[in-house]
Amino acid sequence: MIVPNEILLAEADDLLSKGIEVVLMTKGNSMLPFIRGEKDSVNLKRFGAVEVGDIVLARIAPQRYVLHRIFAIDGDTVTLMGDGNLVGTESCRLSDILGTVTEIIRPNGSKKKVTKGTFWRKLLPVRRYLLWIYRKLV
Repeated sequence: MIVPNEILLAEADDLLSKGIEVVLMTKGNSMLPFIRGEKDSVNLKRFGAVEVGDIVLARIAPQRYVLHRIFAIDGDTVTLMGDGNLVGTESCRLSDILGTVTEIIRPNGSKKKVTKGTFWRKLLPVRRYLLWIYRKLV
């Protein structure tokens, strides 16, 4: 069943705010190579605090959501960037973070632990080449 994002993610927000974990199928390629859109699912949980490197579901505008990694936190402002992005970032407030990814679920049901992506974030200057190679191999 396909449900429009604004309906699905609003419901996910409601469940997460009640402390209920949510599993969502991902879309898009902005989190390559770690999360593959329309193949991998993610388990989301509401946490009180987030850190740089966490992958979060955030509302960045009314009825617009992203599942990206926290790139920076400055006071109440959070900068997000997809692992598969080369330059683009989004901003939101801490209160706009709906949940944190606790695990990535592969199509075969195996679960992958989520890391902070420290090494990958440092590779930003050469990501273009690494992603090109990844796309050629996959």
